[in-house]
Amino acid sequence: MDLNEVMAANLRRIRHGKKLTQEELAHRTGLSARHIGAIERAEMSATLTVLGQISEALGVGPAELLTKSD
Repeated sequence: MDLNEVMAANLRRIRHGKKLTQEELAHRTGLSARHIGAIERAEMSATLTVLGQISEALGVGPAELLTKSD
């Protein structure tokens, strides 16, 4: 599993855990729902700036999005 796939899985898991839709997360980050969806499907890599926006909007540290879970 590459880092994009790790982030995709973690983003989806955390977002669902906080009961947010992609649209709600997009609104909180200033990104489009299409962009959030592409990251969640590992079709697009997140820049460091986007990683920061997403982690802040979710209330988690950036490392939590990038850490491979067992």
